[in-house]
Amino acid sequence: MRKIITFLICIAFSLAAFSQPSLIKVSGNKFVDETGKTIVFRGLNFSDPDKLEKAGKWTKKHFEEAKAWGANIIRIPVHPAAWRKRGPENYLKLIDQAVQWAKEVNVYLIIDWHSIGNLRTELYQNEMYNTTKKETFEFWLTISRKYAKEPVVAMYEIYNEPTTYNNQLGSCTWAQWKELMTDIITVILANNPKAIPLVAGFNWAYDLTPVKTDPLNFSNIAYVSHPYPQKRSQPWEPQWEQDWGFVADKYPVILTEVGFALPEEKGVHIPVTGDEVYGKTLVDYTAKKGISWVVWVFDPEWAPMMFSDWNYTPTRQGAFFKKVLQGK
Repeated sequence: MRKIITFLICIAFSLAAFSQPSLIKVSGNKFVDETGKTIVFRGLNFSDPDKLEKAGKWTKKHFEEAKAWGANIIRIPVHPAAWRKRGPENYLKLIDQAVQWAKEVNVYLIIDWHSIGNLRTELYQNEMYNTTKKETFEFWLTISRKYAKEPVVAMYEIYNEPTTYNNQLGSCTWAQWKELMTDIITVILANNPKAIPLVAGFNWAYDLTPVKTDPLNFSNIAYVSHPYPQKRSQPWEPQWEQDWGFVADKYPVILTEVGFALPEEKGVHIPVTGDEVYGKTLVDYTAKKGISWVVWVFDPEWAPMMFSDWNYTPTRQGAFFKKVLQGK
């Protein structure tokens, strides 16, 4: 009997290992797994692990719920202020837990350096986003070394939302941004050659038009846009195609923040005001183009929220995207 139990335990561990996410690569304009199968990501943004841990909600259950909603990828936004206050050593313990739980529920992770502003001038939209180029380089040096052998950490989102805030935060040309991104990607790939760095465009990670004539000189990166409903007026599709959608014809594109909130909902703000019309248009357009997306945000307090309480009661946005994620 003991031998049988031992045998069954070994099988269980083998099956668990087999079901864990395999390495994701870039192939042309697609994400593929180790067998060459195309993977289109449909996922959820968590709030900052620091915030969740302080609220007692940084748990495996949160990952299980995201998986049950239908996500195959989870974005982890690391705010520079939280990284400094907790300290890298202690913050990495939270990311270690995310890696373990993600493997257990079989979802991928994006680690996101969640700053908003002008990294070149080191001027930012809010104190919580304050960082320096040195700190940013050190963050990615640390992350790329520590998780180089963790395929579940599928992507490294170098900088959340680049913006000059209409030059209030200084200037930054695409050439300057490209040079800075190239330097950071060089560090990442030197420490983890299998990493997939993500590069966002300007206008709060919306505008990728410079990629048409001046892409970065890497074959294993992907580009990011955050096309919230008020970034453009209707009809959305032709403007999306012009602003960022065309990039998907040559390179992988992942929309690491999408979502909407109704005008009367808590926390609603420009540019997220919208409804299911936006949601359906986005889902249909990205399906046609093979573009991946991640909904903001799987939290009942940050907006646009996907559920209204810790019973995971869906908001209108949550109900819409939950059905899409579950293929209903």
